[in-house]
Amino acid sequence: MNRTIQAIKELMISIGRPVKLMEVCGTHTVAIFRHGIRDLLPKEIRLLSGPGCPVCVTSIRDVDTAIEIAKQYDVIVTTFGDMMRVPGDRQTLSQAKAEGGDIRIVYSPLDALKLAEKNPSRTVVFFATGFETTSPLVAGTLAEAEARGILNFFIYSVHKTVPPALNALLNAPDVQIDGFILPGHVSTIIGLKPYAFLAADYHKPSVVTGFDAADILNGVLMLLQQIAGNRAAVENEYAKVVKEEGNPRAVSLLHEFFEPEDAYWRGIGVLPGSGLRLKERYRHRDVMKKYTIIVPEGQEPKACSCGDVLKGIKIPTDCALFGKACTPDKPVGACMVSTEGSCAAYYKYIGTALQPAADLKKGD
Repeated sequence: MNRTIQAIKELMISIGRPVKLMEVCGTHTVAIFRHGIRDLLPKEIRLLSGPGCPVCVTSIRDVDTAIEIAKQYDVIVTTFGDMMRVPGDRQTLSQAKAEGGDIRIVYSPLDALKLAEKNPSRTVVFFATGFETTSPLVAGTLAEAEARGILNFFIYSVHKTVPPALNALLNAPDVQIDGFILPGHVSTIIGLKPYAFLAADYHKPSVVTGFDAADILNGVLMLLQQIAGNRAAVENEYAKVVKEEGNPRAVSLLHEFFEPEDAYWRGIGVLPGSGLRLKERYRHRDVMKKYTIIVPEGQEPKACSCGDVLKGIKIPTDCALFGKACTPDKPVGACMVSTEGSCAAYYKYIGTALQPAADLKKGD
């Protein structure tokens, strides 16, 4: 790794200006802290967290809707554990469960399907969150439900896809990014082609990167090589896992059940074509077709900077609530809830004994 770090330093001298790189995936954010990557890099390289934490971008309205679904007669709502503490407009799923809602944590959508099979008289709903890493699993579970005729299994889909979010970021005038560290997990499914627009339309370098220290440093090096050479391409540092074509079988399964729709990303807004809804022939699995549930748009907490953090405009320590009114024990914004949330990662690895945010911005 020493050679890689030295090469990075030499390239930064060659580039001669500060560089802003965004790690899109929340797992990368945590890995960068865990490996102490920032301490190894020249201060002129600023690493920004992106919108790749599924818990963080699930809207207040979607959380409130899941709570309302749980209030319907004889309904069991199932969800991943991280979603239980995400603040809705008035309460979390955990608080709704404490008030009597039948809301259960599962580790896989297949667990929810098993629950439906064991409880044929009840309606079992899976709160389907997450990106392209999760949605094929949900599609596979739906295929299993269809094949076995389990009719009481439904989903509430708030799935999102990564490439449209990157497109939206690059169209935002206040977002300044020199290159992307692309998500390893999502890319195992979708491959490299969906990112081609980054180079073709925006001339932005990007590299799919793994999660150990050597992977991340190599990814940074490859990005700097593109920037120094005034090149823009989609490159793959994680070729041992990510294939150029991705996982065609998973993508095919995804396309069998889902189609794009506009989706609201918490703190960011509506991004065209960034969500996934069930195709018409599978809408009988959409719980929103079974019940009439109308939930107003929730209000983002005042002074919460999650939206700007997710867009790379701010870092968590720039938020006035960070480490004071908003902590992992009492999160105000969604970025503080998940272990992969930017604010939670900053709090865990830097804590409240922070250097001033200005020090973290020396690369500006």
